[in-house]
Amino acid sequence: MNKSILLLALGAAFILPSAALAAGDATRGEALYEGCQDCHSLDKNEVGPRHRGVYGRKAGSLPDYSYSDALKNSNVAWDEKTLDQWLADPQKFLPGAKMFYHLDNEQDRADVIEFLKTRAR
Repeated sequence: MNKSILLLALGAAFILPSAALAAGDATRGEALYEGCQDCHSLDKNEVGPRHRGVYGRKAGSLPDYSYSDALKNSNVAWDEKTLDQWLADPQKFLPGAKMFYHLDNEQDRADVIEFLKTRAR
């Protein structure tokens, strides 16, 4: 019986943090995205590439934006995991990328990702 309790506890330790991270709030993410608009827009390229449809897109793939070689050659597809790593520290995720802005707070990242995933299609 002690073995069963230990296995349940270990399972919960792995499941609960990932479930909390996955729960993004698109409405809050939209408000946080306003801070991204110094360089990005949903529908046009600016300092950074447009974000409409970014979720699921291959990094560095818009033909009308001048990406860094790091992004063009990355073979990254934008999903929850890759966007979270990118937003946490773009230079660590892809050294040589142009972007330096980052979101330190995990919930902020989850919320922005949920916005991009569900509302910025």
